Amino acid sequence: MLTPMRAIWSGSITFGLVNVPVKAYSAAKKHDISFHQVHDADGGRIRYQRRCEVCGKKIDYEHIDKAYEDGEQTVVLTEEDFASLPEAQNDEIEVVQFVPSDQIDPIMFGKSYFLEPQGKSPKSYLLLRQALGDTDRTAVVTFALRQKTRLGALRVQDDVLVLQAMYWADEVREVDFPATRSRAKIGAKEKKLAAALVDQFASDFTPGEFEDTYQVELHKLVDAKLEQGESLDTAATFGDVTEESEGEDAEVIDLMQALKASLDKKRGGHRTGAKKSGSSGGSDASGKSGQKPAKPAKPAKSAKSAKSGKKPATSAKSSATSGEKSGSRRRKSA
Repeated sequence: MLTPMRAIWSGSITFGLVNVPVKAYSAAKKHDISFHQVHDADGGRIRYQRRCEVCGKKIDYEHIDKAYEDGEQTVVLTEEDFASLPEAQNDEIEVVQFVPSDQIDPIMFGKSYFLEPQGKSPKSYLLLRQALGDTDRTAVVTFALRQKTRLGALRVQDDVLVLQAMYWADEVREVDFPATRSRAKIGAKEKKLAAALVDQFASDFTPGEFEDTYQVELHKLVDAKLEQGESLDTAATFGDVTEESEGEDAEVIDLMQALKASLDKKRGGHRTGAKKSGSSGGSDASGKSGQKPAKPAKPAKSAKSAKSGKKPATSAKSSATSGEKSGSRRRKSA
C-alpha cells in the first residue's frame, strides 16, 4: 500500500514561455529506528534547553535570531531580513539548460523530490516529460527552498518528473591522494584475475535485493529487550563473531593470492548456494556458516513495535556495536 505523502513545496516549472504547475514531495524516507537520550542511572529523558548566555533565561524559538561573526564583528539577521531577499520569495523551478544526462557527475546529486502535476490540465507536465525522454537530456534548474537558492536536475523516473537537488560546484571538494598517483606496475596476470573476479560478481542492479542488515538486527535486539529485558543474552542472540573474524578473514598480503582466493571463494559460494538459501535477515550478525545456533529471539517487527511505550534497557549500546561489525549493507540471502 502506498504511503501518504505530504507536499513540502508548490510552485511552477518554467522553461521559455511554458509554465508547469507542480507540487514537490520528498522522494525518500529513512527507515532507521528513532531513539531518545536517557540517563544511564535512572532512565530519565535528557532535555536540552535554549538559554541565553547573557541573561541566563530560557529562550523560546520566536525570540531567536541568527548571527554571523567575521572574527571581529557580529551581524544579527532577523526573519524579516531573510524574507526580504528576492530569491526567498521565488516559487519557480527555472530551467536554464538541457544537457546530456551523462555529463552530470552523480557526486553532485543531493536529495530527490517527486513532482506532481497541478492545475486543470497536466498537458504541459506531460510535454516536458516527453521532451526529456525523447532527447535523453536532463534539465538543469535553479529553485529556492527553505531560504536557500539551489541548483537542481530535472529528470524522468517511472513516468514521474524528479527534481534532484545538486551541490554547487564550489561545494564539491577537490581531492588529491598521493597514493593514487603511484606508478606501481600492474602485471597482465593481475589484470586478468581482477577482470575474472569482476565477471564473477557481474549483475544487474536490483535495489530490492539489498537490505539494511544493521537495522534488521537492531529491530531484533529492541524487540527481544522489550520481551526479555536485562536478562537478554546478546551473545546467544547474535552469536560471537570474534574468533571467526580473526581466522579466515585474516589479511592476505600478496595481491595475486588475494585475487585467486577471492575467485575460489566466489566459485565455492555458487556450489554451496543452495545451503544458504534458507537463511534470513534475522540470522546471526556475521552471516557466515559454521556458527552455533542462536537461542530463539522474538522475530523483528515493524518500526512501530520498536517505538512502543515500554522503555528499552540501556545495555543495548554494547550489543548494537557488535551488530555494526556485520556491515551496514549486505546482499539478501537468495
